[in-house]
Amino acid sequence: MKRTILGISAYYHDSAAALIEDGRIIAAAQEERFTRKKQDEGFPSEAIRYCLKQSGMSLERLDAIVFYDKPLLKFERLLETYYVNAPKGLVQFLSFAPVWIKEKMFLKKLVHESLAEIEPAYDRKKAKLLFSEHHLSHAASAFFPSPFEEAAILTVDGVGEWDTATIMHGRGNGITPLKELKFPHSIGLMYSAFTYFLGFKVNSGEYKVMGMAPYGNPDGPGVKEYKRKILDHIVSVKDDGSISLNQEFFNYATGLRMIGDDKWERLFGFPTRPLESDIEQHHCDCALAVQQITDEILLRMVKEAKRLTGAKNLCMAGGVALNCVSNGKILKSGIFDNLWIQPAAGDAGGALGAAYAAHHIYYGAERSADNSSDLMQGSYLGPEFSQLDVHYMARRYDAVYRVVEDFDELCDIVTDHIAAGKVIGWHQGRMEWGPRALGNRSILGDARNREMQKKLNIKIKQREGFRPFAPSVLMEDCSSFFDLDTPSPYMLLIADVVPDRREQLPEGYHDLPLFEKLYHPRSDVQSITHLDFSARIQTVHRETNPSYHALISKFKEKTGYGLVVNTSFNVRGEPIVCTPEDSFRCFMGTEMDILVIGNCLFVKEQQPAWDNKEKWKRTFHLD
Repeated sequence: MKRTILGISAYYHDSAAALIEDGRIIAAAQEERFTRKKQDEGFPSEAIRYCLKQSGMSLERLDAIVFYDKPLLKFERLLETYYVNAPKGLVQFLSFAPVWIKEKMFLKKLVHESLAEIEPAYDRKKAKLLFSEHHLSHAASAFFPSPFEEAAILTVDGVGEWDTATIMHGRGNGITPLKELKFPHSIGLMYSAFTYFLGFKVNSGEYKVMGMAPYGNPDGPGVKEYKRKILDHIVSVKDDGSISLNQEFFNYATGLRMIGDDKWERLFGFPTRPLESDIEQHHCDCALAVQQITDEILLRMVKEAKRLTGAKNLCMAGGVALNCVSNGKILKSGIFDNLWIQPAAGDAGGALGAAYAAHHIYYGAERSADNSSDLMQGSYLGPEFSQLDVHYMARRYDAVYRVVEDFDELCDIVTDHIAAGKVIGWHQGRMEWGPRALGNRSILGDARNREMQKKLNIKIKQREGFRPFAPSVLMEDCSSFFDLDTPSPYMLLIADVVPDRREQLPEGYHDLPLFEKLYHPRSDVQSITHLDFSARIQTVHRETNPSYHALISKFKEKTGYGLVVNTSFNVRGEPIVCTPEDSFRCFMGTEMDILVIGNCLFVKEQQPAWDNKEKWKRTFHLD
């Protein structure tokens, strides 16, 4: 008898659902992709409906439904925090208490009611509803789908119930907790505080700080001075990677903001950057300083995980595990022989981890790892759509398209456009699980084109011009471009462009204005080469994505370059596209040139009212 388990994450951010059957992932998706509300925190009704449809199951046939954390433990932490700091936290207490008392204190009832709305025949008395601890869900999401029989597990995020980071040991079908860091001391919250201070939104702009850091001057006095101030006043770092945050500089425990703005301005010498205001050199230097400190903290944690477990392999999850810069340094350190990171490392991935924790720990199901591959199926676990779905969408919008039945011919046409400097919307197969577009919901361009980064940021993505782009490179060609000799299928590792592809930088390069640095030639794959010669790499494998591999291989036949620029198929403020309609609307609302959905080819100039971009932009929910 097969055991089928549904995992759920909800009510904080990045709500999601995942369904496994005897340890095999059947489906997984974030709620935002269906509701089109970025980082949707509501109950993942649409994601659950998708998972049930994909599996052919109903709620009553599931063996268990598992929530990704324990709300009563979280409520205990909130109450104790306010009690210890009273009366300082009164305003925040009064803002959160009604919601918790009305809803989250009775979350079990709320989950049952939400499931009954999905299937009216749902019987809460017969259903088995379980709750996993937050960091155990992260750890399970990292270890159980990994290719390792044994591994150290490091989870790092803002905060779960009490834990903000843990070291665990995974072996077979078990996970043993070894060490934890407790709230209010948190690497994730420290990084989020700097995200706020540097003018980005908390819980969504952390990757912008990571992307801005290479614009800092690594040899200048600013970075060194900011690091000194952070280590002297903000955070104390111990040898094992545990940290202590000076709560005099933070408000997240008792207030409605991350930091005390005035104190930070006095310490760093500049005020909190308003959203959308100009970025100056001191912002970049500060971003680089906090990134370097984060790198060092995580490396110390990794060394401690090695000391405690003696394992050869390391698995990682939690929102901080999405920091590709730190991940690249961990890999390069050689502390562990192998590194595997859950592609949906943030809270969405907790849904998958909760299901796996129930399967292997609650039910005791045996586990056999395959050292050659993981269980994530390339992370292509979301919905897919037929040619008939595309046809119905096209009729709805009077869209003009051509069906190219031969896929090799389609690749031939598309790669001609890429080589000519065109921008391609590429929608194929099942949608990706996690925050990265991995070649099924991607916007593609030519990495050799020196204007491609500017074009994609300003005319397509409608976002800050400094933001970097990632390469999708054939796995077999990776070492020809990058200092990386291990697979990176989920775009979670950063490595350097190899020296013989780099351009010589002029003297005083780091003293140039930000955008002069950005547009200065750096390599023969300029559009994916960051200012420090690094790149966030996705290796493309024939086994997990034959269509994408075939497209890039065709591009290599024509140009000699087995890589393309890959960015997520969305604009700022929108989730990554899910349906053909999402893709067509995004295509029409930007200056993309070509849209490919399956075997259907759309050319912008052939569409009715194709030049009325504002009409289509109004359909987006931009922030």
